[in-house]
Amino acid sequence: MTARVRERLLECRRLTVGYEQPVLRDVALAVDAGEIVALLGGSGCGKSTLLRTMTGLLPPKGGELRLFGESLYDVDAAERAQLLRRTGTSFQQDALFGAMTVEDNVALPLRELTDVPAPVIREMVRSRLAMVGLAGFGPRRPATLSGGQRKRVALARATILDPQLVFCDEPSSGLDPVVAAGLDETLLQLRDALGITLIVVTHELDSIRAIADRALMFADGHVVAEGTIDELSASHDEAVHAFFHRIAEPAPRARG
Repeated sequence: MTARVRERLLECRRLTVGYEQPVLRDVALAVDAGEIVALLGGSGCGKSTLLRTMTGLLPPKGGELRLFGESLYDVDAAERAQLLRRTGTSFQQDALFGAMTVEDNVALPLRELTDVPAPVIREMVRSRLAMVGLAGFGPRRPATLSGGQRKRVALARATILDPQLVFCDEPSSGLDPVVAAGLDETLLQLRDALGITLIVVTHELDSIRAIADRALMFADGHVVAEGTIDELSASHDEAVHAFFHRIAEPAPRARG
């Protein structure tokens, strides 16, 4: 039986990204439908800068980024916007509007980008909030929510248009281990229920091991490793080994 070929959703070809100066050079990456791919590395390694380029916010300094088979930065603005509408983004700081209710935050993409009738929007939002574990939270304000709940609202908003590809920037950053583990499970449930593909920027080892099919690790301005989590964990590369085998500092002894 012939193996099923999965659709390629995103591809980087010798991609260089940065601001005044390059931050990452010659990135090669291919992401197929249904995968969860993690972008790893220490603070300042360029993973969030790469994510900004993937989401249409920062033109590359060289190379090519193909999204759904089209060269994202070689098409006109209207076509680029159409391509990006097939994606969703969950930002590190959740980017919720404090003056709006949870329901209105999640509904915003539907109201701004579609002609869906208001009663249908309300039902779609209610269903998506339930899917992320926030049934009944629609009338509340973001300020009344915990950090983990705000992250879930951001995920609901990022997926409300049923995108094919979702970008997540540090989804479990700043959360305690139990809350972070619950959010990881929600990401897996969304992937399975909605058939979405995820590109996740993270440095949280527990999350990486829980959700990622593959990972790229960045250091010194380049990709230093790519593979499954087991492959990267077993790497003999010094930087990769140090990342995957971090040892917590011992707690200070109490003075008697």
